[in-house]
Amino acid sequence: MRYAVPDTPPGCWRETELEVEKSRFITWVCHAPDEAAFEVMLTGARHRHPNASHHCSAWIAGPPGEQNAIGFSDDGEPGGTAGRPMFQVLDGSALGQVGCVVTRYFGGTKLGTGGLARAYSRAVAQALEAVPRRELVEREPLRLRVDFAGEAEARAWLADRDVPVSQADYGAEGVLLTVGWPNDSPADLSTLETRLRGRLYLPDQD
Repeated sequence: MRYAVPDTPPGCWRETELEVEKSRFITWVCHAPDEAAFEVMLTGARHRHPNASHHCSAWIAGPPGEQNAIGFSDDGEPGGTAGRPMFQVLDGSALGQVGCVVTRYFGGTKLGTGGLARAYSRAVAQALEAVPRRELVEREPLRLRVDFAGEAEARAWLADRDVPVSQADYGAEGVLLTVGWPNDSPADLSTLETRLRGRLYLPDQD
């Protein structure tokens, strides 16, 4: 499966700001491959803005449409006015592995439940427009055994197809390469086998 994720380094995030009726909504967005990555950002927001009224949040630690590794919080705002609207924007963005925190400084004017929901939704939508994106390719490990003479040829063939080699184990029988094969395409190795004149062995298919 291939989908877009925020292009932010681990422990980093993108920040935008929105003002509604003198309330400040500061939104942080990060790449969140798991809940722990999101929690790092949430802790950072609370540390950076200790006097803020609320730190509302939402995250999806999986592909678009994920229904299990998700979460959202109103953090003291009226129920359903912050976390859920934020999550709905994330869910409709086609982004995966994404987390956001909206820090609010109350400006003195009450927005009402509808106004709050719209403000938090706008804050997240604005932040997602600004965040850089990259394509993530979900991969599964695949092991290939080649002889020493065929290693360079195999690596070149894999590199041409953007298939990374995560591990190489050398033994008496040759080289065992562990690669990350895209799980949305079949592992067609026929051209590589032809190049290696049949000197290709797949241990996992025994």
